[in-house]
Amino acid sequence: MHHFWNSIVLGNSLESYIIVAATILFVIALKRVIARLIARLIFRFIRRMGSGLDKSAFLDLVVGPIGTFLVVFVSMSSIEKLHFPAELNFDIYEVKAKTIFQAIGIVIIIASFIWLLMRLVDFIALVLRRKARSDGSPRDVQMIVFIRDFLKAVLGIIGVLMILHSAFGVDVSTVVGGLGLAGAAIALAAKESIENLIASFVIFFDKPFKAGDMLNVNNISGTVEKIGLRSTRIRTLQKTFVTVPNKQMVDSIVDNLTLRTQRKGELRLQLSLSTPAGQLDAFIAGVRKILIKDKVENSTVFLNDISGNAFLVNVDYFTAPIALDEFNAIKQQVNLDILRLMEEMGHSIAGASTTISVTGMTPGPAAQSNNG
Repeated sequence: MHHFWNSIVLGNSLESYIIVAATILFVIALKRVIARLIARLIFRFIRRMGSGLDKSAFLDLVVGPIGTFLVVFVSMSSIEKLHFPAELNFDIYEVKAKTIFQAIGIVIIIASFIWLLMRLVDFIALVLRRKARSDGSPRDVQMIVFIRDFLKAVLGIIGVLMILHSAFGVDVSTVVGGLGLAGAAIALAAKESIENLIASFVIFFDKPFKAGDMLNVNNISGTVEKIGLRSTRIRTLQKTFVTVPNKQMVDSIVDNLTLRTQRKGELRLQLSLSTPAGQLDAFIAGVRKILIKDKVENSTVFLNDISGNAFLVNVDYFTAPIALDEFNAIKQQVNLDILRLMEEMGHSIAGASTTISVTGMTPGPAAQSNNG
């Protein structure tokens, strides 16, 4: 029996294969339990940094990456204990198979580790965003999201450099130095991306708008849902999703509707020229009384012009920056009240009725036969 366990297959004993396989299967079977235990230990350390941290949110974010990193790390460490079979160490494009497998393992380990760090950044950002919301600081929430995305991008770049160095043996210092030589070419190729990145910093520090604001920009009207490193996402009034490069947002005229102090309603009336001056004056006074409402802060009603076809009466009124539905209800009520006033006073809109008369035409044969 002892001789059987020591049997050599592809350069390793059966006992070695079984130990490695059992270790990997054990970790896979218990990875979630072990990952949650490690996550709880990490959370216990993080909790000392502040109170009110959400343990369940932390576990949801990091248990998956910890489990993946654990399985990959233990699997690679266990497999490293085995001798790579000479029969399988063939060349692939002049590179040994063993080298390729080792590089793949290193890539997976580094990727899972960077993934874990990104999830930790997500959790820290989540905690800071909740704190900013509780303090009533929406602009701080916006800045936290921006910094979170920036840090994750930096971690991604670090991960790529680590993979190049550890898995492929590339001298990172040479790569960084080479960037200086190729800087002009890279800057030219990535000119638009760099401009958008700089524009994102301008938006965050100049603060012309924030997430949740309603804007008019480049014939687009909608609510800002997210400001990223490259672009701003806007949900339009038609419920479509528009992505606008940050450089365009900075270069364009942005009308921030959320920052307005009032909403404006307007009505342009064209009254018949047959309306006597006294009735016109009484009508304007009646409209002014209609606009004396709780929600209407100020208003203006006046005879703006006398054209060849009508008396032009302008009606302008302003409310507080209330919700659109509430404003539309007020607007409808004002319009209906003005219509009722016109009916009571017998006024009519100029050009409201048109009579078309056709003369000088001879009836056709069908009409003549009918008349006959």
